Amino acid sequence: MPRGPKGERRPVDVIGAAVMIGKIATGEIDDLTTDDGKNAAAVALGRMGGKARAEGMTAKRRKEIAKKAAASRWKDRP
Repeated sequence: MPRGPKGERRPVDVIGAAVMIGKIATGEIDDLTTDDGKNAAAVALGRMGGKARAEGMTAKRRKEIAKKAAASRWKDRP
């Protein structure tokens, strides 16, 4: 199944797309995208994911992860 620009699944054919638009317009199915085209459920999960992970870690562990990320970002630079 093809995906839209934001990764959402879309019907393969034109008639399937028209049926989907009709269902969204009549409220039969919900359009799960936000104003900027992102999936609302994914946005909500993304907001709480990093924060919840950080709250469960010690400061020492967060520092280790940050150092590893910085080293990875800068490894190919002169």
